[in-house]
Amino acid sequence: MTNLVNARLQELGVVLPAPVSAVANYVPAIQTGQLIVIAGQVCFDSRGKIPDEFKGKLGAQVSKENGIAAARLCALNVLSQLQSVIGDLDKVVRCVRMGGFINATPDFGFLPQIMDGASDFIVEVFGDKGRHARSTIGAAQLPLDSAVEVEAMFEVR
Repeated sequence: MTNLVNARLQELGVVLPAPVSAVANYVPAIQTGQLIVIAGQVCFDSRGKIPDEFKGKLGAQVSKENGIAAARLCALNVLSQLQSVIGDLDKVVRCVRMGGFINATPDFGFLPQIMDGASDFIVEVFGDKGRHARSTIGAAQLPLDSAVEVEAMFEVR
């Protein structure tokens, strides 16, 4: 069977955006052996912009709900980069690891819940193959004042 992941994305009403180019001296995604490493993806929308509600710090300008939505959007951009490298998301054996960076005030205590927006989305798309190890870190600042940035690693066949 093929196109299972694309069918699941359609079921979820999700369209992968075009992958965004690197904004500095790095590559957005790279394959080494059977691993694909995806560089940190911010919450760009389909226009390549960060919506105002996803700019700033959790615990100040950005609500918890918008932080979760921003993390989900980052994960969508992760999948866009992944597809640009492997062509077919059905080649994914599993999501190995995700890392989340949350632009937050020092007293914001919901970092894991924000990152769940990304983790939950990956599991929605891939099922058990989407379950992964994870780190979540609070950050003083992120690129382009993004509220969230997500990186990932996938094993592929």
